[in-house]
Amino acid sequence: MEEGDNVSAQNAEVGKMPDLAYQIARLYHIDTERDARYSSKGMNNGFTIVEVMIVVVIIAIAALVAVPMMSSAASLQIRSAANMIAADLEYARSMAISRGQNFSVEFDTGTERYRIKDQAGNVISHPVKKGFNYEIDFQNDSRLNRVDIAKVDFNMTSTVQFECLGSPDNGGIVVIQAGGATRSITVEPVTGFISIQ
Repeated sequence: MEEGDNVSAQNAEVGKMPDLAYQIARLYHIDTERDARYSSKGMNNGFTIVEVMIVVVIIAIAALVAVPMMSSAASLQIRSAANMIAADLEYARSMAISRGQNFSVEFDTGTERYRIKDQAGNVISHPVKKGFNYEIDFQNDSRLNRVDIAKVDFNMTSTVQFECLGSPDNGGIVVIQAGGATRSITVEPVTGFISIQ
């Protein structure tokens, strides 16, 4: 008898299984209907206020980092350009001393360039860039394109000439500017000493 009771209890449980499966399917169907209702109303589309605030904060941080970098690029360029002009003036001076001839540096404020010329007035070859003339063009050099030659004054001319003893024919000044910053390269009249201010 007990064995029969167990069998009928098992059959009753098996009979309830379809009801359980039906209940699970019904719950699943209700959940999917609710999800479809919410998505059709646009509840899951869009951004939360927290997400928007995070994006705004990230953009603000990026702007704070980028603006000083842009202004520091101009200051780096003007320092590099000032050092380059001073070095090229010194090179022309040392060439005049070593060769025993006059060498000059000619500036052109209109085209933002300068060149080193020999005694005959020819542009000399660049010692590093083989096959190129010694001509520096700030406008076409991406490393220095923010730099402008604002003023050149060597006794009312834009050229300084160094004699065989290294003395310039005229002392003078070259003023460059970039992004609000200004540098002056000075050539002393008698000694030919070159300084940056």
